[in-house]
Amino acid sequence: KMAAYTLPEGFSDFDMFAFGSALLVGGLLGFFLNAISILAYISVKQMRTPSNFLVFNLAVADIMLNLNGLIAAYASLFYRHWPWGQDGCSNHAFMGMTAVLASISFLATIAWDRYHQYVTSQKLFWSTAWTISIIIWGLAIIWAAVPLIGWGVYDFEPMRTCCTLDYTKGDMDYITYMGALTVFYLIFPAYVMKSNYDAIHAYFKKIHKHRWNTSIPLRVLLFCWGPYEIMCIYACFGNARLVSPKLRMLLPVLAKTNPIFNAWLYSFGNEFYRGGVWQFLTGQKFTEPVVVKLKGR
Repeated sequence: KMAAYTLPEGFSDFDMFAFGSALLVGGLLGFFLNAISILAYISVKQMRTPSNFLVFNLAVADIMLNLNGLIAAYASLFYRHWPWGQDGCSNHAFMGMTAVLASISFLATIAWDRYHQYVTSQKLFWSTAWTISIIIWGLAIIWAAVPLIGWGVYDFEPMRTCCTLDYTKGDMDYITYMGALTVFYLIFPAYVMKSNYDAIHAYFKKIHKHRWNTSIPLRVLLFCWGPYEIMCIYACFGNARLVSPKLRMLLPVLAKTNPIFNAWLYSFGNEFYRGGVWQFLTGQKFTEPVVVKLKGR
């Protein structure tokens, strides 16, 4: 039976349903697409290259974020509140934060690897791919665990059906933690992506063959995470509670659509990966794409 509950401030029953439905649709779509990406990698042997291993790891991080969104959707639609207590809230936020930090790190690593795939023709070794992946997951877990021991705090989002970093306190702990995250997990990855994709773009111009749009990956990352990040940075200097609860809720919902875009871009839209996905779905054998090289290289 439904326990008595009060709706969070600024939200009607319909709002809870609408946000819950948005989280459900985004979570299911992302889960479905990333599951296909993961299963294709596991089941199609010739897909298992070091470069594709990075894309596979990205899909694993993203499916974790989808699960996180689905838990929030379930709480929103069926309970209208968070039924798993403060510990459940901290675990939920920790899982979400680990997924996000790993996902963004793999986006930057894939950009770096693509530069070598297309421009320098240096092959990625398995040992490097494994080492990078272990480091990325390790760092993501460490950075996400820090608020559990008191640097930054995990608490409920305005709708009180999901949990994240509490940006409403705006104290020194929050400011220093958020500042570190912004540098290491937004500015640095965005710089790596921009410089590598710019170099690939210049190379495509040189060989007069644009194989794909090099500006999209960074734009997608900034579209999904930029608004939420701006609010988190604003909370370092101003009172985030002055921002309307619905807007504060809309931003993480938008951010949680990132795994859908990533699946399209990096699995279904990646010439080295989509053939394997196609083979997994249809059974038709795929042939490796050939990268054009400049003469004399």
